[in-house]
Amino acid sequence: MRDMPAIRRWWCTILLDHFDKCQDGTSVQRGWCPISTPKEKACPVFHNCCRCYNTNQLSKELLQKILLEVVHKAGDSALLTLSLVCRQFRGIVSTPLFRRKAHFAWLDRDSERDAKATGLSVPSLFISLLPEQQRACTSRGIVTTCRYYSQKSSKKLRVREALSSQDIGAHVRVQGWVRSVRSQKEVLFLHVNDGSSSQSLQVVARPELDNRLLTFGSAVDISGNLAKSPHKQQSVELQADQIHVVGECNAVDFPFKVKERHGLQYMREFPHLRCRTNAFSALLRIRSEATAAIQAFFKENHFVQIHTPVLSSNDCEGAGELFQVESAGRHQSPDEQNAPFFSVPAYLTVSGQLHLEVMSGAFSRVYSFGPVFRAEGSQSRRHLSEFYMVEAEISFTQSLEDLLTVMENLFKSTTECLLSRCAEDMEIFHKYISPGHKEKLELMLKNRFKVITYTEAIDVLKRSSHKFDFKTEWGSDLQTEHEKYLVQHCGNRPLFVINYPYDLKPFYARDNEDQPRHTAAAVDLLVPGVGELCGGTLREERLELLRARLAQAGLEDAYQWYLELRQFGSVPHGGFGMGFERYLQCILGVENIKDVIPFPRFPHSCLL
Repeated sequence: MRDMPAIRRWWCTILLDHFDKCQDGTSVQRGWCPISTPKEKACPVFHNCCRCYNTNQLSKELLQKILLEVVHKAGDSALLTLSLVCRQFRGIVSTPLFRRKAHFAWLDRDSERDAKATGLSVPSLFISLLPEQQRACTSRGIVTTCRYYSQKSSKKLRVREALSSQDIGAHVRVQGWVRSVRSQKEVLFLHVNDGSSSQSLQVVARPELDNRLLTFGSAVDISGNLAKSPHKQQSVELQADQIHVVGECNAVDFPFKVKERHGLQYMREFPHLRCRTNAFSALLRIRSEATAAIQAFFKENHFVQIHTPVLSSNDCEGAGELFQVESAGRHQSPDEQNAPFFSVPAYLTVSGQLHLEVMSGAFSRVYSFGPVFRAEGSQSRRHLSEFYMVEAEISFTQSLEDLLTVMENLFKSTTECLLSRCAEDMEIFHKYISPGHKEKLELMLKNRFKVITYTEAIDVLKRSSHKFDFKTEWGSDLQTEHEKYLVQHCGNRPLFVINYPYDLKPFYARDNEDQPRHTAAAVDLLVPGVGELCGGTLREERLELLRARLAQAGLEDAYQWYLELRQFGSVPHGGFGMGFERYLQCILGVENIKDVIPFPRFPHSCLL
């Protein structure tokens, strides 16, 4: 009722402008306000107006106009005050015509200017008038806008921001998906998550806000006040005054049920929905943070990022496991039907290494981070047809030690960052998916990675009493079973194996020129639970040795451009690649690589 003096003043002025007498002949006493507080004498003009309105002598449209002008002059809250004082006015205000969805906000020009200057939202009268009434009000300095009525605009927060907010009592808006619903007699509890945090925000609401569409998995838009939570496990909660179901979810058909723990293999059957689960949403946040941590490591160590192409005419690995790319649906002339789109065969890249080597002729440190493709027939838990690779190239180095240092520092720096920034998300895996793995991970970070030669590794395998399926002769490649045994033999910590047989490595690997066992300057990083994580070599910078190796493989013509790199300012250099998904497997303790990538591609499966 604090607006009553202004209402009294403007009521009389405006009312007397419209008529000097009520239509039933009763005189209007000038200067007398038709509205009285309980302590004052009732106003005869007020009763006359009400009586005239009730007997259809005072038109509804005219009373609307009077109310509008009173609000315009006395302030927006005058409408509320008038509706509380007089039930006739309350009846006008509450009709659907005045409250329809497409509201008109009537604002004084000065009030609107002040609102823009202060940045505040000015509450305004929502009312719908006929066109002639709109024109009449506009002529009196009242303008229309499309603003919605609110005493103060709600601040939109993500769940992560709301959980850490110190602004208790603030009116906020949160959008997300319902993780649980619990309805009691006097209160409704919701837990809402928007993917920004592993924790959900508890929402407390009146039972009348309950909705049959409010189910597990439904999308909601909730407004309310932040309040301190009485529970120890959470600092704040949202006391809702409005809940809007944006998208309903059929809880019966939804494959993931509330309060049920689903295995990773089961979730893999629903690649379009598994991001809704706690475990997989945590995995995606970890992937995002790991990507940022890797890029931060390279930036801090002065590497330049290079975007290497996805389409390539080269087979970097030399193994022939390529996806060939051909055009589809292109209108071709008879002469073009058998011609490749790029004039040469094109493939999905298996590695960005060769392109990084090009750039290493101008930049001393470069790296790339992107997808690579392998047409391998394996469906093992370590292989994918599409995965992400972190690759780096370092110029002016003739020592494998330089590569080993960067690989070890990259692994440790990224992992320490994740343990710090994603503690809650990683706890989900270390507690429920692979119990006890956190202690193994901390052991990896605490100790230096061990280094042994390939020859020493073969000796260890030969001395072992373990029966292997694959032979352990010098010159044979290390298989997964060999890698796992070597890691366990060395204390279940990461292990570098260096100086592999020359014939096992690609043409670009630097020749150690040692006898009697001919080796190349190559290295593999083996880690617990995964096996090979990184592979790298010093590159052969000596032109004649490289030319001879390419000629032996019949690749000299195809890689003539690669030979030219050694003719124009070539320097000793080396590099390595790390499988991003295998890294995630290692730090999280996940058995199958298909569970650490959003949309796994493997033989006979390319869903979505």
